Amino acid sequence: MLKEKIKNLAKDLKDEIIQNRRHLHANPELSYQEYNTAKFVQAKLEEIGINGLEQKAETGWTALIQGKNPSKKVIALRADMDALPIIEANDVSYKSKTPGVMHACGHDAHTASLLGAAKILHGVKDSFEGTIKLIFQPGEEVAPGGASLMIRDKVLENPRPNGIIGQHVMPFIPVGKVGFRQGIYMASADELYITVKGKGGHGAMPETLIDPVLIASHLIVALQQVVSRAASPKVPSVLSFGRVEALGATNVIPNEVKIQGTFRTLDEPWRAKAHQKMLQIAHGIVEGMGGELDFEIRKGYPFLKNDPELTARAKEAAVEYLGAENVVDLDIWMAAEDFAYYSQVVDGCFYRLGTRNEAKGIVSGVHTPTFDIDEDALEIGAGLMAWLAVAELQKS
Repeated sequence: MLKEKIKNLAKDLKDEIIQNRRHLHANPELSYQEYNTAKFVQAKLEEIGINGLEQKAETGWTALIQGKNPSKKVIALRADMDALPIIEANDVSYKSKTPGVMHACGHDAHTASLLGAAKILHGVKDSFEGTIKLIFQPGEEVAPGGASLMIRDKVLENPRPNGIIGQHVMPFIPVGKVGFRQGIYMASADELYITVKGKGGHGAMPETLIDPVLIASHLIVALQQVVSRAASPKVPSVLSFGRVEALGATNVIPNEVKIQGTFRTLDEPWRAKAHQKMLQIAHGIVEGMGGELDFEIRKGYPFLKNDPELTARAKEAAVEYLGAENVVDLDIWMAAEDFAYYSQVVDGCFYRLGTRNEAKGIVSGVHTPTFDIDEDALEIGAGLMAWLAVAELQKS
């Protein structure tokens, strides 16, 4: 039975998949700088016997695994490869060797899982009909998003996949389980860059100044009404500011304050309206208090919508592979993912791989210095991806 064969191959490859993940984890590269990672992926694919690789977006790869009757149906599998500018705090043998760079979002696990799935699928290619397109992409963490660049370079053409499946680690789901959600799943993400300009000087003489710190404080509070008062309760929205820079001192009011933040939502018409609302409020507050304003909204990734039918079939296949008790339903998550670009072109399914193990102390969230995964998840990550692709090819 093909499913059991895939399971056995995943089990046999577990140590190799773990070693690949550890190599990638120890040698992380930032977005759009994944040159050594790309070489590693290329070497591993060629070692498997997968030829005809095509380079996309400079550090990305795509390749095909063709079964019998390869034109019958095409399904794509995607992994991202970039790391984050974080100093790793874990004390592990595979700790990052690159100062200030860490695989803190699990992309090392994604790449290792897809390499494992590729080896499994290559080994069973005589047992299925259709074609599986492998996509290894750069730059998921930084706009404009490596997915958009891969699409620009025609990764979804020649051949065009009937659907695309992506997998992401989830530290809030126990190892051994996976999660799915049909329909809208993740938010759009826009970056906000604000400069409030005033007239600085001695803190003891505020009456002679235009205080940009005070103006910025009012602005941050006032902008929250975009979410608390203007947004429909039916459309989840998030507005957060993570950086406020006022280079003054205890007795020095600076000339300007810089603010950076993010706006996220799940509705495109409201997204556009919210942008205008933010600009309107900001100009009113800042100029009304005598200051000047620069407000740049960098439109980022769209919201991610999982195709209901493809996702239902994938969830059913996951139940067949892991058992119903190990497949959970996901809630909407206000984080963003550039997989959304693929799902706007072809039917997409983006699901979660559980990596949490409280007994081992593996509980940290993504984008933290102590993030890690229970590597038992990698056997599931590789095997399930392979099975989902084959199961989808078998559907008419």
